[in-house]
Amino acid sequence: MHSAAANNPHLPLPQHVPLAVATRGGVAESIHFGSVVATGPGGNILLQAGDPLAPFYPRSALKPLQAVAMVRAGLDLPEDLLALSAASHSGAAIHRDGARRILELHGLTPDDMENSTDLPYGVAEREDWLRQGGTATALTQNCSGKHAAMAATCQINGWPVAGYLHPEHPLQHLVATTVQELTGEMPAASTTDGCGTPLFALTLRGMATAFGAIAQAAAGEPGESGASGAEAAVGRAMQRHPHMVAGERRDVTALMRQLPTVVAKDGFEGVQLVGLPDGRAVAVKISDGGDRARMPVAVRVMEALGVDTSRLDDIASSVVLGGGRPVGSFHAIAFPLTAATIS
Repeated sequence: MHSAAANNPHLPLPQHVPLAVATRGGVAESIHFGSVVATGPGGNILLQAGDPLAPFYPRSALKPLQAVAMVRAGLDLPEDLLALSAASHSGAAIHRDGARRILELHGLTPDDMENSTDLPYGVAEREDWLRQGGTATALTQNCSGKHAAMAATCQINGWPVAGYLHPEHPLQHLVATTVQELTGEMPAASTTDGCGTPLFALTLRGMATAFGAIAQAAAGEPGESGASGAEAAVGRAMQRHPHMVAGERRDVTALMRQLPTVVAKDGFEGVQLVGLPDGRAVAVKISDGGDRARMPVAVRVMEALGVDTSRLDDIASSVVLGGGRPVGSFHAIAFPLTAATIS
């Protein structure tokens, strides 16, 4: 698949706005632009800044939606492994072993996974792996939980495991249909993610709508009307095993530990999604792909929604050092969040 906008010199650019700043000695040293949206249940826009309807690629923030599709197709895993299927994990032993467990439960091996190879994503995990003489593998790549689950879903349904990443494969047809249903959108374009999975261009509003639905389903009692099913299973697994969704020293894991009723997932190129138990949600896209800006900006929007973020200081801002001493800070700008002007 190829993006419809590939190699287009006249590609329209989103109208992003300043969202986060690094200061040093009282001067703004670096500024990150981007767009944000906060939605209510069903996807109505509550607050916005920038260009929340500009198509973008949610990257790994799409994984919980892909996991919902797989559960709908019969994937039945222990909660920790289901959380791993929606993860961009750090590559610790618990993550590598978890991906291997998913495969073994379904008579598969790492050779059945078709994701790209990589070293562990986490800095400490990568260094530990290299000290052991490890090299880049499909199992250590941060999407291995999802790929193990995709291969398992194919095995469960009698679909070919080989070629499960092809857009015309039954699994990917199901994923595409599920993404459209949860976001309420037809993708503006499609391409291939870094790990090889089909990827869809959606809007911040669409992604926030999906995360609000997943978090709201997870907040209900099992068996309660509207609160059961695949969305609830994926949301609860992520909430109860946040260390499997990312890892130690990762801000997404820290967020779900401090606010255990939310469902959160990051994505490469500056993407952050947070679903709240009442069906509201926050979606952030940082225009330059800067990873450091997505979480402080998401916390700022949650504050504007009235969420108690007092326990999130460590991930909402950071100190800028000079000679080992604080000389500035990195934090979200007090950017204006306007009420919806678009339906």
